[in-house]
Amino acid sequence: MPRLLKIVPHQSRESLGVAYHQAKEGPESRQYQIIWLLAQGKTTEQVQEITGYSRTWIYELVKRYNQLGLEGLGDRRKENPGGKPLIDDVTQAQLGQALQVEAPDGGLWNGRKVAEWLTGVTGRKISRQRGGEILRQMTFRLRVPRPSDVKTHIPHDKV
Repeated sequence: MPRLLKIVPHQSRESLGVAYHQAKEGPESRQYQIIWLLAQGKTTEQVQEITGYSRTWIYELVKRYNQLGLEGLGDRRKENPGGKPLIDDVTQAQLGQALQVEAPDGGLWNGRKVAEWLTGVTGRKISRQRGGEILRQMTFRLRVPRPSDVKTHIPHDKV
């Protein structure tokens, strides 16, 4: 016989059903539904079949609900601030100034050179791909000189 999960009665079954039907967000609605179905006495396998969620996720959700109540449910991605930026505003301003002059080797700036410059300034290893991305984010265009054919070059005074 499938195992029934123990649901701590933070809310009545009726209030869980109301919360499920009133939820505006999809993930939040599904999570309320899972707890509501389990509170009604449904097995994990039945809830899995109804909602399409995995057993592992259902167990995790029940654990969170039992510990935190309704506060443990809902889409928590909104609360995630994300990672801290690779370079701060000051370093970005310094890079902007550095891009206005020639690259350290005397050539034109590219992703590899930006990555090397940033690695030297920040002390963190930055890949050449990220250097190119940062270069593009700063709306800096790679200016590669076009080769000129000496034979077809007409001086301005002869035009």
